[in-house]
Parts: sequence; C-alpha cells; structure tokens
Amino acid sequence: MANGIEHGLPEYDEKTVKTVDEKTVGVPEHDRRRSSAVSAEILSGEIYDELFESTKRGLKSRHAQMIALGGTIGTGLFVGSGQTLARGGPAFILGSYLFMAFLVWCVVTGITEVAAWLPTRGCSMNLFGYRYVSRSLGFAMGWLYWYSLGILVPYEITAAGLVIDYWKTDVNIAVWITVMLVVIVGLNALPVRFYGETEFWFASLKVFMMIGLLILSFILFWGGGPNRDRLGFRFWVHPGAANTYLEDGNTGRFCALLSTLVLSAFPFTFAPELLVCTGGEMESPRRNLPTAARRYFYRLIIFYIGCVLAIGILCPSNDSALTDGGAGAGSSAFVIGIKNAGIHGLDSVINAGIIISAWSSGNSFLYLSSRSLYSLAVTGNAPSFFKACTKSGVPYRAVAASSLFTALAYLNVANSGSVVFDWFVNLTNTSGFISWICCGIVTLRFMKACKAQGITTDMLPYHNKWFQPWGSWAAIVGFVFLTLINGFNVFWPANWSVSSFMTAYVGIPIFLVIYFAHRIYARNDPWAHDPALVDLHTGLEEVLDGETPPPVYDKWYKKLRVVFE
Repeated sequence: MANGIEHGLPEYDEKTVKTVDEKTVGVPEHDRRRSSAVSAEILSGEIYDELFESTKRGLKSRHAQMIALGGTIGTGLFVGSGQTLARGGPAFILGSYLFMAFLVWCVVTGITEVAAWLPTRGCSMNLFGYRYVSRSLGFAMGWLYWYSLGILVPYEITAAGLVIDYWKTDVNIAVWITVMLVVIVGLNALPVRFYGETEFWFASLKVFMMIGLLILSFILFWGGGPNRDRLGFRFWVHPGAANTYLEDGNTGRFCALLSTLVLSAFPFTFAPELLVCTGGEMESPRRNLPTAARRYFYRLIIFYIGCVLAIGILCPSNDSALTDGGAGAGSSAFVIGIKNAGIHGLDSVINAGIIISAWSSGNSFLYLSSRSLYSLAVTGNAPSFFKACTKSGVPYRAVAASSLFTALAYLNVANSGSVVFDWFVNLTNTSGFISWICCGIVTLRFMKACKAQGITTDMLPYHNKWFQPWGSWAAIVGFVFLTLINGFNVFWPANWSVSSFMTAYVGIPIFLVIYFAHRIYARNDPWAHDPALVDLHTGLEEVLDGETPPPVYDKWYKKLRVVFE
C-alpha cells in the first residue's frame, strides 16, 4: 500500500493497515460474523463493483473552495432572513445565527475528519453511516437525503420563478420553472467538472454580492447614504432589540427567541453535507477537503453572521414589507433598508442576485440528491440499477430518478396545488436537524473505531482539537432540542390543528419508520459495528495513489493563476 509520505500526508504505520482477520483476534466467533457484515460486503465488491463505471474526480481545488464558501446559500439567507428579523428582532436573530453557526461548525469539523480519512467514490454521510455505524443508519440517512434534497430542488426553482415576478412580468411562472428546470437537470447530466465550473461562478457572484451588501451596510451605518442619515444601532432602540411572539412580556420574548432559532436553521440546511459529497469527486481530497472545511469558517462568520448583523442595522423589525413585501427582493431586508436610505435602482441588481442564488441552490440540491441515491446503490441499500455511470463519471440513472422531483414545482402553477407542494416542503423541515444528529453519531463512532484500531489524530488528514469530540456531542444535544421545538407554536390553543402538528413533526416518524423497518430486515446485525471491526482501510490505497502534492508557487502572481486554472 502506498505510504502517505509520498503525497505529503501524515505517516501511518503497519497497525493502521491490519487485515480484518488480524483485527478480530480475541473476538467471539458469533459476534465476529455479525459485526463484520459491512467489512465483508465492502471487501467482496459491494462498493467496489468492477462491473460498473464509477464517478470521476473532476472537481478542482478552486471548485471545492468556492463551493465551500458559496454552496447552498440561497433565498433562505437573502429573503427568508427578513421574516426571521420580523419574528425575533435584531438581537434575537443575531444570537440565533451565532448559535446555529456554532452548532454547524461543530458538525463541519466532525464530518470533515470522517470524510478526509477515506473520501472514496460515492463519498457521502450515508456511506459513512453505513461503514462506521450500521447498515440501518446508512440506509435511513441515504433515503432521508434523497427525498429531502429532491424536494428542495423544486422549492428553489419555484422561489426563483417567484423572484422574477418582482419585475411584474406577464410571463406565466410555469415558463420560468421550465427554463430553470431544464438548465439544472442539464448541468447535472454533464460531467462533474461542468457542475463544478458552474457552481464556481454562481458561488463567486453570491460571495461578491454579499461582500458588496456588507460594505454598503457599513457605509449606511455611518450615514454615507444619499440622505446622510446615520443609522447606527437606531433600530435596536426603536422598535427594539427583541420582539414578542404568541404572548406578551418575558414569555412572549422567550417564545420569539425559540421561533427565531427554528427559522434561522433553514439557510444552513444541508450545506455541510455538500462539502462531504464533493469529496468523492474532488481532486486530491485528503488535501483539498480540509482546506475547504477551514474556509467554511469564514463563510459562517462573514456571510451568515455579517448578514444578520447588517440587516438588523438597515431595516426595522416592524417594517410591514418584511412579511408582505411580495416576492423576491420585495421582502428582502437588504432591499427594504436600501430603499429607506434613498438609494434607487439597486433593488433590481439584488433581485437578479437572488435569482442566481436560488438557481445555484437548486443545482446543488439535485447534485446532492443524485449522489445520495448513487451512494445507496453502491452500498446495496438501493437497486444496483442506480450504480450505473457514464464513462465521464455521471451516475445518470440516479440523476434521472432524482430529477423526477422537479415536476413538483408545477404544483405551484395552481393555488390548490401549491398547498400540496407546501406540504411536501414541510417534510424537509426537520430533515436538516435529523441529518446533523446522525452526522454527530457517525463522527463519534468513527473516532471510537480509530482509537480501537490505533489510528491517532496526527495520522488523520484533518482534526480540530479545539472542537472534537465534544463538539459532536454539543451538535447532537443542540439539534435534538431544535427538532423537538420545531413546531412548538402549534401547541398554543389558537394555533392548534392536527394538520399543523403533522406539518411540523411528520419528518421525525418518517425517518424512524425507515430506520426501524431496516432494523427488522437486518435484525441479526448489531445496533452498531464493533469499533475494532469497522473497516477503515478498504479504498484507502486507491485514494492515496490519487493524491498529488500541493503546488509550490515561487512568485505571488503565479499563485493568483490558480483561481482561473
């Protein structure tokens, strides 16, 4: 097996490449057979099936870095944050985003440690759940990702279509839906380098727009707008730093805080998983994946925290346009604040940026959904029919199956259909929380397996000693809490209805039914693999052989060239 030193990677000794037989010394024969189910399937070619073409490593370093920065940033941040500001006020939205950013960073540091060790073909969190925890968890996570991400594709397509209506066009929304649907599906049907290139430029535009808005907010803060009105923290004083919700007084403020926490989660949803999924099709993933993860920290601080701090300065939380300003930029706190400052014409530019963001997010969600189905197939948790890839590495059958969800967007053409569509979208409300809870479990089991097999943290391509392993525990506790309070407002007598309750919590029983149905099917499997028997090595040689040393630039201007290569 290739040694990591050849590729500039941490050295690992002979004990990290023990065979399955050597690892099972002293383990009772009955438990050995049950606990090594996944290892046996991997070694026998369940994952490495030579009968099928596999995905290819077509994502360059710059693609990975920009996807990490821009990724799934969409209408949730640019438009949805306005509704969150109206619900909680500037202090609560800032505190909620700080809390969410902390929990998400705990998830990112954990899953990057897992993914960077063995970023094989079909790399995804459901694949790692299958390898490091149990077949049942991998099965449930994979199908959760497939349907949740698949439903989010038409959601973003519809959002983009509605944003276009900001310009009051006479074109039916079905036309815009069709155009965006064709482009998104077409991009995902092309080799992954085209997806990477498209996302590079989409994400770049989002990043530049966010930086521009933050600079403009800073200028308006000091009174640099046309009307020379210095905003400062005026709106923290009036209408106030914190709002009330459902009740008056401290109880109402507490309810507003809880509701703001729940609403704040949507812009973050499935963004960390995108980082992991790209690892399976990324050049030199053991080097590039940790780099992308470290830069994810700046995304959380600059774009998420900076965004909500800016809108709390620009726009009062009691502005009626936040909740009924219409589609697209009409309900964006940035646009409302800019218009109030006397700046005209910039709203259309921002609206165009929001359309690109929604388009980009839909593109990423379809990529994630199709790769989740492909990972299910290569682990034997979906028909092998979906293993098939083109010679350029596109899992075309998985892409085609995931693309079927896009037809749900047409439900929004009719008012009665939009109700059904909203119900589908609400299935995904708790999916992000459940995914991050599972990610924490996978990370902890991976760390336990590494410890049992003598793999120390200095042998790993990535390890954050400040946040792991306690960060994974914090993420699990935090997201369990958020899952339980997701629909707390339905328990108020004025808001109670069975449909509202189901809307808020139906995602939980769906996941549990999928998981326990597989547990019944795989009832002879242990609840979790024995750490000493977890397969941490199959595919490692192939990954190491594909690693290349980082480029060396002797001149600063040569380093800039990597951005365009």
